[in-house]
Amino acid sequence: MSRRLTIGTALTVAAASSLATLGLASTHASAETTLSPPPASAFTAGRVTNPYFPLKPGTRWVYRGMENGTRTRDVVLATGQTFVIQGVTCRVVRDRLYEHGRLAERTRDYYAQTKTGTVWYFGEDTAELDKNGKVTSTEGSFRSGRDGARAGIFMPAVPRVGFTAAQEQFPGQAEDRFRILSLEAAHSVPLLSTTHAMLTKEWTPLEPNVVDHKFYVRDVGMIGEATVKGPVEIGVLVAVQHVKV
Repeated sequence: MSRRLTIGTALTVAAASSLATLGLASTHASAETTLSPPPASAFTAGRVTNPYFPLKPGTRWVYRGMENGTRTRDVVLATGQTFVIQGVTCRVVRDRLYEHGRLAERTRDYYAQTKTGTVWYFGEDTAELDKNGKVTSTEGSFRSGRDGARAGIFMPAVPRVGFTAAQEQFPGQAEDRFRILSLEAAHSVPLLSTTHAMLTKEWTPLEPNVVDHKFYVRDVGMIGEATVKGPVEIGVLVAVQHVKV
């Protein structure tokens, strides 16, 4: 889930400005939560209800953007499917990225929530496709417990400013990190405007010159993302739909 989308520079500039005000624009946390997931008995049976990352089956988020000068449409669906990884029943989330109407990348993400509300990321199966629909790369795919990979924390039960964690723990392949910068950030996308968004910073040691910021709203999920270091890339939420699954 580390893809970055872009539609221009305006939101990037705004995000950078807000972070400069906070004094957190370019620093990584010195302490980081990198833990193994708790036992399977600590998790719910595929139910993810964390208010900042709710995955009610049938919810579909639509994001529009541009990447490398190409207009994109990203469709994320919380499916009705579950998948067991290391004895934990995970909710399956389907992610489809379209470029000029053509499917360019497809991903299945696996999330599970503890009974106390923390969401863990147990892996992803991702594939990049050429114009003929042929898979050209599966780089970044991982599952916790396979080849030394471990699940990471995607969303804490009780967010607090400064909380830092590894979302992915697969050395050399998937190493996304995040830090919560604010719980009262202002942000606007076509679907809504808010002054109470959770603002996070994401980076990975695999791309040291790239830093992203993401915005989450309670009971909605992620509403936008923007690069503040590296290639200019932005994505915005344009629709939340509820479909039968």
